[in-house]
Amino acid sequence: MFLTREELCELTGRKRRHAQTIQLRAMGIEHRTRADGSVAVLRAHVERVFGAIGGIERKAQNIELDWST
Repeated sequence: MFLTREELCELTGRKRRHAQTIQLRAMGIEHRTRADGSVAVLRAHVERVFGAIGGIERKAQNIELDWST
């Protein structure tokens, strides 16, 4: 349900919690700080932000415009 510490470090490129929250804010990723100071990020939210649905990436749609009008 939540990103692991390692995944959070990989996502933000930061190891320190405060630096992670700054980066998450800049990326538009919703997060919460737990009572122990650790950062909680929902995996489903990150997948939505980065264009994945249910862990499966969306396929690009071929859209063709109708110029006949």
